[in-house]
Amino acid sequence: MAGNSEPLSPRAKLAVTAGKAAAAVSRAAGRGSGSVIGGKVALRLDPDLLGRLAQHLDVILVSATNGKTTTTRLIAEALRAAGPVVSNALGANMPAGITSALAGGSDARYGVIEVDEKYLAGVARDTEPKAIALLNLSRDQLDRAAETRMLAEKWREGLTGTKAVVIANADDPLIVWAASSSPNVVWVAAGQEWKDDAWSCPSCGGVLQRPGDDWVCAECGFRRPMPSWALNGDYVLDPHGAAWPIHLQLPGRANKANAATSAAVAATFGVPPQVALERMYQVQAVAGRYDVVTFEERQLRLLLAKNPAGWLETFSLINPPPTPVILSVNARGADGTDTSWLWDVDYTRLAGHPICVIGDRKLDLAVRLEVAGLDFRVCADVDEAVRIAPPGQIETIANYTAFQDLRRRVGN
Repeated sequence: MAGNSEPLSPRAKLAVTAGKAAAAVSRAAGRGSGSVIGGKVALRLDPDLLGRLAQHLDVILVSATNGKTTTTRLIAEALRAAGPVVSNALGANMPAGITSALAGGSDARYGVIEVDEKYLAGVARDTEPKAIALLNLSRDQLDRAAETRMLAEKWREGLTGTKAVVIANADDPLIVWAASSSPNVVWVAAGQEWKDDAWSCPSCGGVLQRPGDDWVCAECGFRRPMPSWALNGDYVLDPHGAAWPIHLQLPGRANKANAATSAAVAATFGVPPQVALERMYQVQAVAGRYDVVTFEERQLRLLLAKNPAGWLETFSLINPPPTPVILSVNARGADGTDTSWLWDVDYTRLAGHPICVIGDRKLDLAVRLEVAGLDFRVCADVDEAVRIAPPGQIETIANYTAFQDLRRRVGN
C-alpha cells in the first residue's frame, strides 16, 4: 500500500491554492467545472505537482477508447468499501484535469484515475500506479490520437517493466499486445463487440484467425491469453471459478464487461467480488450518461457515443422501433475534426426508428443516413427535434461536445 508522503512543499501548496482559485473563477464565469484550467495553472507553478499529489495514494489508472469514464466510476465505488477515494469523476482525463482531481484528495487512500489514451504512459510514469486497467482500443479521433496499432505500441513501450498490476482485456488483441510487456498481468475475458480494428496481428501484421471467442495469429503464434476472470452472461467468474451475479442500474452488455474488469481491479486491493459488485449497483448514471430527463414535457434518455465501437454498443441499448431517436454530431477539438468515422458506423440498425438529426455536422450525418437508406429529418436544434418527434421516450445519441451541448440545453 502507499506509504505516508512528505508534506507538500510551499511551492506545491501555492500551486494547489492557485489552481483551486482559477477553477473557482472559471465556475463563477459559467465556463464549466474549472478542473482543466485549475490544473494548468497549478502545473505551471509546479510541473512536478501531479507526482507529489499521488505520493500518498494507491493509484489505479483506467484507459481505453470506450468505457473508461464508467469503469473509473465503478472501480471507485467498489474501492470505497476499503477506504476513501479521490477520482476525476467528471472525465477530465489529461494531466491538468487529473492534477485538479488529486488536489482535492488529501485524505484519500485510493486515487482512481481515468486517463486519456494518449497520456497513459506519461501519467503512469508520474503517479507510479499500483494497478492499471486496460479495456479496449479502437479507431477514435484519428487526427489526434493516431492509428490504433501505433497507440498500442506506445502503451507497450511505456508500460515495459511497470510495477503495477495490469488488469487487461484478453479478448482485444491490441490490448493484449500493449499489456504483454508488463510482468504482472491479470487477464479478463470482457469481450469485444467491435472487431474491425483487430483483424491483423499487432505483433507481425498477419491475419488473425477468430475461431469462436478465441483468436490466434497463424503466422507468428500470437494468441489470446487464458483469462483468470470472465464475464459470463449476467455473472462474473473469478479465478476460483465462483460465479458472482452482476446487478447494475447501467444498461447493456458493455457495462457488464466494465463491471467484470472493475471487480478484478477491486480484488487486487482485497475487496471481494460480492462486495465490489454490490457497491456498483449504486451507480445510476455517469457524468450525465444514461440519465432520463424531462424536456418540453417529453422524456429524453441521454446516451454518449464517440466513435464506431461506441455507436455499435449504444444501438444495442435503445428501445426498439418505433421509439424516436435524435442523433447529434459535432466535430470540435475535443471530438476530433475528422468525421470520416461516420462511414464505419452501421446506421441500418436504426431502421424503423423515426430519426431527427442535429449538431454542427448534421449535414455530414444526413448524407451518411441517406446512403444507408434511412428516413430522417434534419432539425435546427433539439427543441425542434423534440417538437416533431412521435410520442414516447426519445433516445438521444450524441458524440462528446454534442452531448455536453444537449446536457446544457435540457437542464441536466
